[in-house]
Amino acid sequence: MELAELMTLRPLPGAGLLLTVTGRCPLHCAHCSTSATMASGEPDAGQLRSFVGTFTPEQHPSVLMMTGGEPLLRPELVASLATSARTAGTRTALLTGAFFAGRADRPGQAAAVPERIWRAVTSVDHFSVSLDAFHERETGRAPVFALVRRVLDAGIATSFHLVGAGTDDPYLADVTADIRRTFGDRVPMLVNSLRRVGRAASWATADTALPDPERALPCSMAAWPVVAADGTVVACCNQDVVDRRPAPAHLTLGHIGTDGWPAIRTRVLGSPVLRMIRTVGPANLQHRYGAAGAAGARRGYCEGCRAFGDDPAVLAAATAAGGGPAGALLDRYAARGQAEAGAVALVRRHGCAPYADLVALPGAER
Repeated sequence: MELAELMTLRPLPGAGLLLTVTGRCPLHCAHCSTSATMASGEPDAGQLRSFVGTFTPEQHPSVLMMTGGEPLLRPELVASLATSARTAGTRTALLTGAFFAGRADRPGQAAAVPERIWRAVTSVDHFSVSLDAFHERETGRAPVFALVRRVLDAGIATSFHLVGAGTDDPYLADVTADIRRTFGDRVPMLVNSLRRVGRAASWATADTALPDPERALPCSMAAWPVVAADGTVVACCNQDVVDRRPAPAHLTLGHIGTDGWPAIRTRVLGSPVLRMIRTVGPANLQHRYGAAGAAGARRGYCEGCRAFGDDPAVLAAATAAGGGPAGALLDRYAARGQAEAGAVALVRRHGCAPYADLVALPGAER
């Protein structure tokens, strides 16, 4: 399963599930969106296994994306979840910081991968490694490249998730060129810009651009449910939603301790408010129906969405517009349009646009 296919599925409601295996991480990256430490929380392993065990051949996400924190701190759990998901027909992907690959102060030495971690790595259908200037200070580029080469040789689709300070960041130009020199066209890349979340909240440059509230701008990030570190399931991958408790009611789907995948999927697909967020976007909804009108859109795209609970008029109008067969049809139409536009178009909008083409291998559907 290549990266471009993953990204093409991203706008489709219920096509995937983002699962926090643990909130913990041994690295100390200055930009960490989750502010992860080894003292962070993590979901109960038994509840995770039970939840993934509710996948059936008839009802299952196409993709289970395991992340963290650092998911490979729990390698046996990763392998177990991957095996269980595959039984139901779900393919799996893993995003890691590769803490086990080596150390930046020993650039010529790639660490031997512990066997239990290697079993977890080879249990998934797609293996992604986070790489950026902050990770490189702790793991180093050469050991990570050595790890990726070994995973490729094992026949597993592999990608890099890269982060830089923006389109003009010389680090991004350097690392993408180095990856192409080292791996040719074998490894795609998802390139993003730093955002003001987690440890970077106080120092990263904020994106001050506000959307045109009169324009429909669908939110594809409200398509895949997210299992947070405390087991809560939310409808949005924005870290402020994933971490906030209580999460906004219109973005809360349940808990893995009490709900199975069929119930979560039904709520994702059936919520009229989520349908309208995915169809026209939160800024447009607030502009059309909010008490503050266009002024409400100045909160920002995501911040305005999180604040829907403060404006009952928006929720009422979205519920009315997104309900019934017409709302379901609008939702499917918007999702299909984004999926048909392809992975590059999606990354051009949500990621670092000048590098969007790198998400797809040459010859792959783009």
